[in-house]
Amino acid sequence: MSKIYLDNAATTAIYPEVIAEMSKVLAEEFGNPSSTHSFGRGAKVVVETARKSIAQQLNCSAQEIIFTSGGTEANNWILQNAVKNLGIVRIISTKIEHHAVLYPVFALQKEAGIEVCFLSIQPDGTIDYSELETLLADEKSTMVSLMHVNNEIGVVLDLNRVGVLCKKYKAYFHSDTVQSIGKIEFNLEETPIDFLVASAHKFHGPKGVGFAFIRKNTRLGASILGGEQEKGLRAGTEAVHQIAGMAKALEISCTSIATNQQKLADLKIYAWQNLQKAFPGIKSNGAVASTFYSVLNVQLPLSEDQSIMILFTLDLQGIAVSRGSACQSGSAKPSHVLAEMLPEEDLKHPSIRISFSHSNTKEEIDVLIAALQSL
Repeated sequence: MSKIYLDNAATTAIYPEVIAEMSKVLAEEFGNPSSTHSFGRGAKVVVETARKSIAQQLNCSAQEIIFTSGGTEANNWILQNAVKNLGIVRIISTKIEHHAVLYPVFALQKEAGIEVCFLSIQPDGTIDYSELETLLADEKSTMVSLMHVNNEIGVVLDLNRVGVLCKKYKAYFHSDTVQSIGKIEFNLEETPIDFLVASAHKFHGPKGVGFAFIRKNTRLGASILGGEQEKGLRAGTEAVHQIAGMAKALEISCTSIATNQQKLADLKIYAWQNLQKAFPGIKSNGAVASTFYSVLNVQLPLSEDQSIMILFTLDLQGIAVSRGSACQSGSAKPSHVLAEMLPEEDLKHPSIRISFSHSNTKEEIDVLIAALQSL
């Protein structure tokens, strides 16, 4: 049975070139980057070359890139340190953020007494920008934390618009950009954002490695103590091969943005149009035309009983899609994202997220739709 992978928002297949690069580094550059002998210096060159490569893709300074284990660690570090070291007394966010942001925010609210303001979510999943400005006008020491592309429904935040508002009212701006890094062009020299995060496995790199962008002259404290790695901000010997693989994956992804965007946007429209033909009562969660080009979240006109087994049934046929975040897989609870934007009746119907990569085809979409119709 041939398998069909349509869950690329959860993770992506590693590029063959990335595997080759990592294998080369594992074999040839096994030294500790903190060692002063030639073996260590060789590994250090790999790490710093990767840092420069990533910075070049994002048009920022290499010193603004700090390597982490992924987006979750980076989000926790930035939010917790903003309160501890930047004097933040209020966080403005939404209830449709990834739990890597929501859970630290809730913890800071409970343990540090931080004021938390959640923006209203429109029926299409977007925020009310005027509401954000109204809150910012009450000038407190504030961190705005809003994700760029929602991992479940693909709704897109206007980073520049939010960044300009934050700058106007002297607030810090942090964005979880895990779903967008490597998929659209970034120019951090011009975008008014203070912090963003990325995970390599979302753009065809290895798991367990990512990075944070920390705008220069922003004084965050260390996330892990115990050494001088990463400018003293994150102690621990760097995963040299993973860092090298991440830089290679981002380079390939950024080089292919225009081609992939057109192909995936066409696939998304093809899937939506044919799903509408197969299921006349189908609804989209988020406006199809304005959500991110690689994510399609749909509500199927099937019964509540069928929703329980839908992913299991598709999996038996070799088809991988999801209900939402992979971090909540196996949970019987409805998506916290959909719960914020859909009426109670709609939550009873099965919603699935279909997320695309460059390797997907229209034929795979046809097989998915036929499998759904068999339900």
